[in-house]
Amino acid sequence: METHGPLGTLWVSLGLIAFYLALIWLNTLLGVFLTPLFMVPGTWLLDWLKRRKGELKPTSKT
Repeated sequence: METHGPLGTLWVSLGLIAFYLALIWLNTLLGVFLTPLFMVPGTWLLDWLKRRKGELKPTSKT
């Protein structure tokens, strides 16, 4: 069995720490930037459905 010693173990652990930090950072950015892309059209759709049912009065475009 081949071994790389304590320096190899430290090197791999630093790489894994960097990888998981980057993964957390990327997932945070995706949540921050992609959430409004789904929320804003969703509110437009819900407002349109309520206006169609008559539960919400129409807005005037001025």
